[in-house]
Amino acid sequence: MKHLEDHQVRFVDFRFTDILGTWHHMSFPVEAVDESLLTEGIYFDGSSISGWRQIHESDMVMMPDFSSIHLDPFSAQTTLIVICDIYDPRSKSPYNRDPRSIGKRAEAYLQEDGIATKAYFGPEAEFFVFDGVRYGVQETKAFYELESDEFQANNHLAMNERSHGHRPLPKGGYFPVMPIDSLHDMRSEMLTAMQQMGLKMEKHHHEVAPAQHELGFRFGELVETGDNIQIYKYAVRNVAHGYGKTATFMPKPIFGDNGSGMHVHQSLWHNGQPLFAGNGYSGLSETALYYIGGILKHAKALNAFTNPSTNSYKRLVPGYEAPVILAYSAQNRSAACRIPTATHEKAKRVEVRFPDPLANPYLGNAAMLMAGLDGIRHKIHPGEACDHNLFEELDIAAKLPSMCGSLREALEALQTDHDFLLQGEVFSTDLIEGYLELKWQEVSLYERTPHPLEFMKYYTW
Repeated sequence: MKHLEDHQVRFVDFRFTDILGTWHHMSFPVEAVDESLLTEGIYFDGSSISGWRQIHESDMVMMPDFSSIHLDPFSAQTTLIVICDIYDPRSKSPYNRDPRSIGKRAEAYLQEDGIATKAYFGPEAEFFVFDGVRYGVQETKAFYELESDEFQANNHLAMNERSHGHRPLPKGGYFPVMPIDSLHDMRSEMLTAMQQMGLKMEKHHHEVAPAQHELGFRFGELVETGDNIQIYKYAVRNVAHGYGKTATFMPKPIFGDNGSGMHVHQSLWHNGQPLFAGNGYSGLSETALYYIGGILKHAKALNAFTNPSTNSYKRLVPGYEAPVILAYSAQNRSAACRIPTATHEKAKRVEVRFPDPLANPYLGNAAMLMAGLDGIRHKIHPGEACDHNLFEELDIAAKLPSMCGSLREALEALQTDHDFLLQGEVFSTDLIEGYLELKWQEVSLYERTPHPLEFMKYYTW
C-alpha cells in the first residue's frame, strides 16, 4: 500500500498466465485496493480460461505475489502490475493447472531433493517485427501475407518509394549496423521499457533473418525468469504496436529462412557453489553431464512443452540453425545441447537450443528442470559429445536420434513419457491430461484444414 502511495499509482493491474502461456489481467482503481483484497485475492470465472475449470466449478482466485510488481510504461495512467498465482477457493491451495504454481513447486522440489539449492535459467527469445500482416482461414479461403521493409522483394519498388536498397540478404541479417538494421532505435526503446519494468537488460541486436530480432536480459531463477519472459513479450508487442508495426513470437512465419528459437541457458548451484563446473568434457562436471543426459533422454516429451505449436516443427528442420539432432557439444550450434565458452567456473552452463518462444515459460522451464534432475538422479550419461557440423555431415547425423517432427509426435511422446514430471507432485496427471486435451484440438484442426500448398500441388491431378 505504501508503494502505491509513493509512486502515485492510479490503477493496479492483477495478471496471471494460463496453461497455454497467455497473460490475462483485471484492473482496479487504487481506491478499490485495500488490505482485504490483497490478502483474500481476486475472484474470477475460471471456466472462461482455456483448459481450466468447467462451468459448474468455475470460481477461482488470483493471489497477488508481492515479490513480482512492476510499473507499466504503456498505460496512459500510472498503473502497477502485480503478478498472481491461481488458487482453488475451496481447498485454499494453489491450483494444480496454474503454470506459475507449477514453477514454484519445481523450485521447492529442487531443494527437497537435495541435489541443488538453486536452478538458474537464461532464455534468449527471438521474434519478428513486420510492417503489416494479413491472415485468415475460412471454409473456402485461406491466406496470409507479411510486409516488412527489410524483405528483399521490396528492392523492385519504384524510385523514391522505399528504394534505399539497404536490406539484409536471406540468412544475412546477423549483426549489421544501420541502415540495414532498420529497427535499431525501436529495439532500444523495447530495452528501455523492459528496464522500466524491472528487468536487468544486457543487449539487443538484429537476428539472422530479415525482420528478426533479439534482446537479452540477465538470467534468474525459474519463476522469476517466467515472469521476465511474460514482461519481455508484453514490452516487445507494445513497443512495436506503438511504432505502427506488429511483433510475433511465432517460430516460423517466413518460408525458406531462419525461424525464431528460445535457447535456454541452465545451471544448478548448491549453497552458492556452481555444480556444473568440473574436469570433464569442456570443463563440465559429472552432474552437468547427467543433467544433459536427462534432457536428451526426455527431449521428445519435452517438445510438447518447449515446442508447443504445429508451427514449431516448421522451424525444427535441418539447415536453418535449428537443432534437430539429440546430441551435445562444446560451441557447436547444430547440437540440441551446447556448452558455451565460459571464462570461469561460475559461468559454466548448458544451453538447450530446441525450445521456441511460444513455450509457456513456467511449464517449459519446469519440465526441463525435472528432466535434468531425473538424469542426475538416475545417472543418465549422454554418451560421447558430437563435435561435428550435423547440418552438413549427414552420414553422422543419420545415426543419431532426432527431435520430434510434429506436434502430434511430441504429444504422443508426452503421453508415454511423463513419470519424471510427476516426481515430487510438481506436475500432476490432471495438468498433463488437460494440456494434452487442448493440444490435440490444435493438431486435429491443423490436420483437417486444407493448405494453399495442397491446391498448388494437387488441384489439377
